[in-house]
Amino acid sequence: MRRSAHHFVRLAPLVLVIVVLAGCVRDKPAPRRGVLTVSVEQSSSWQRNFNPLTSATAPRFPTWAGIYEPLYVFSSVRGAFVPWLATAHEWRDGNTLLRLSIRTGVQWSDGAAFTAKDVAFTFNLLKKFPGLDRRGLWGFLAEVTAVDDVTVDVRFSRVFLPGLEDVVAQLIVPAHVWKDIADPLAFANENPVATGPFTDVRVFRNQIYEIGRNPHYWQPGLPKIDALRFPAFPSNDRANLALVFDEVDWAGNFVPAIDRVFVGKDPENHRYWFPLTGTTIFLYANTRRAPFDDVRVRKALSMAIDRDLVNAVALYRYSRPADATGLSDAYATWRDPEAAGAEWTHHDVAKASALLDQAGFKVVDGVRRLPDGKPWTYEIMAVSGWSDWVRAAQVIARGLRELGIDASVKTYDFAAWSQRVQEGRFDLSLGWSFEGPTPYTFYRWLMASDTVKPEGTVSMSNWHRYGSPEADRLLKAFETEADPAKQHALSAALQRTFAAEAPAIPLYPNPSWGEFNTGRFAGFPSADKPYADPSPNKFDRAETLLVLTTVEPR
Repeated sequence: MRRSAHHFVRLAPLVLVIVVLAGCVRDKPAPRRGVLTVSVEQSSSWQRNFNPLTSATAPRFPTWAGIYEPLYVFSSVRGAFVPWLATAHEWRDGNTLLRLSIRTGVQWSDGAAFTAKDVAFTFNLLKKFPGLDRRGLWGFLAEVTAVDDVTVDVRFSRVFLPGLEDVVAQLIVPAHVWKDIADPLAFANENPVATGPFTDVRVFRNQIYEIGRNPHYWQPGLPKIDALRFPAFPSNDRANLALVFDEVDWAGNFVPAIDRVFVGKDPENHRYWFPLTGTTIFLYANTRRAPFDDVRVRKALSMAIDRDLVNAVALYRYSRPADATGLSDAYATWRDPEAAGAEWTHHDVAKASALLDQAGFKVVDGVRRLPDGKPWTYEIMAVSGWSDWVRAAQVIARGLRELGIDASVKTYDFAAWSQRVQEGRFDLSLGWSFEGPTPYTFYRWLMASDTVKPEGTVSMSNWHRYGSPEADRLLKAFETEADPAKQHALSAALQRTFAAEAPAIPLYPNPSWGEFNTGRFAGFPSADKPYADPSPNKFDRAETLLVLTTVEPR
């Protein structure tokens, strides 16, 4: 590691703290058989919210993948859909009608029968309250109707084959409960009625909550876990200490030097799996604010970032620098070498400085100036307690200062960060990407004009507010293309468009952080048994359901 990396490492004493404390005796609560303790969110206290539809406030885990369920679950490591509340689907009418076969024998947790009418109700609720439509489904849907108790017809307004993945990922709510909710956006849903394996909120306090299994769950004998327990950890460091001291069974944390500080303490039971199939971590520049609307500026900022140093300091070399496609290893077979080779993701301060000079942003008295003569002063937003993000932001800020930009790091707790980034109220922020079975979803949420929302309006993604006419053309062609070879050609063109326009600045493919204590539970995913992504953070397409219905007490 180069000298400058050591300076940043000294800012991060977590490894030393864990190593010292790992040798100490520490009192901890006795584990209860069958209760799985999970570390998935860092917060100093919990707010009771289990609303699976609102995008304004993140609900408590496992609302999106454990309490409520979708029609299909997508396993990212297997690249396959798993039938869930739906058992089959069929395209009709020239690929404008999607017929869904709904699973029979499913009950809501209050004992009421689940039917196709609940599915149709959920989709139409999103139409009635557009703020609930996180995936923008009604941008391509025309009508959703229940044909009978076991069949739903989803009528599309146009041929849009990638819409399948968003339709089947939609979480379903009970019509008999939600029909009486006056404001479903603000509804906290403190006592959820759902179809998932865990629905019984047994305990909810500021510092801990516990959710027991659904007594009416539709998969016989599942879940084998009795309850999920969630202590509040105000920071990643505190969460990691609990993991090291066997107070947590499953975590999705960044753990520095994991082989030494975690595995080394109990090699038989302390396990982890970090495949590079998570989302890509980006530095998002708000393109609705000058000077970030200038592609030369975005590329210059990118070239100021030493990604090797980011990987060494922030990630302990668990990942690798991103290339100019932005794609993670989940899309290794799709990656276009020409696009990947674009130079603006390579560290080169001299070229970055020259590019800013060319764009008209000169250095005067060592300070980069805007056209009105004001100095560039920007904050890089990150989530407080996420030590990997905070350190990455520190490395980035250091690189920007070499360009004469007065850059600093500003941290917010997760809820505040999420609100600001979704509303586009930032200049620069770290953030993740959104994925699907093909690169279509990834690039749609990075470049599609129809995903651009005004600043102040909540957006599920495209937080940087960027629209590309060329990407729109390619995405539209992808929407009607069923031939895999032609899909790959369109994906390559999308990658080259991304490389040319640099709408966002990719930093590194995020490992899917998955740590396990197998002393009390067995059946976690691993490189040897890759049935699902290993991280509890993988809930956007309900993949954690695969884990929660597989893990069992020893």
